[in-house]
Amino acid sequence: MEVHVDFHPTKRESRPTKPVVFEIERSYIYRKALLLFQGVKQMRKLFLLSVVLIAGLLAVSSAGAFADAPAVGSDAPEFNLTTNEGNQASLKDFRGQWVVLYFYPKDFTSGCTVEAHNFQRDLDKYKAMKVVILGVSVDTAESHKSFCAKEGLAFKLLSDPEGKVSAEYGSVMEYQGNKLSARNTFIIDPSGKVAKVFMQVKPNPHSEEVLAALETLQKENASN
Repeated sequence: MEVHVDFHPTKRESRPTKPVVFEIERSYIYRKALLLFQGVKQMRKLFLLSVVLIAGLLAVSSAGAFADAPAVGSDAPEFNLTTNEGNQASLKDFRGQWVVLYFYPKDFTSGCTVEAHNFQRDLDKYKAMKVVILGVSVDTAESHKSFCAKEGLAFKLLSDPEGKVSAEYGSVMEYQGNKLSARNTFIIDPSGKVAKVFMQVKPNPHSEEVLAALETLQKENASN
């Protein structure tokens, strides 16, 4: 008697090894990307906050300095400073004349050179209006002499090395730990009073602004 035994080997179920691995890797990459994105957002927030804080500090500093500037109608602070020619110049020396007293940061720098060039370009117009131009910075008189010679400037530059006169006119600023004169301009009338104030001026159009203001001021002065 024959006995037939059916033998069917058990089939092993296939294990989805690769899909599981891929799923784990994808989840890991997603978490890393999410952490990186959150980190970038946090860094961006910190950067923007630091920019706002720095701008605020600069604004407060500038406001504090400019608040000390003499007001229109007040007596212009007197001074006695050394010129590019090595002589002494006082504000009282120019009593009876209109004076454009402009403060600028530093000789030989681009903005200051443009501003000086434009005053020189319009010098004949100022002379026709009987106006004296005086530039002031913390540079030495010797530096002023070289600056005038190099750039062909025919008006006086005054040396305020300690920044005392600049401070009296509310025109001092700090740059990389150094005290400099801020770019402000004052028109002083023949009686020695402040007639017009320009704060934080732009070098290129400034001379034209001053000429226009002088024309108006002189007309008003003539009608009084």
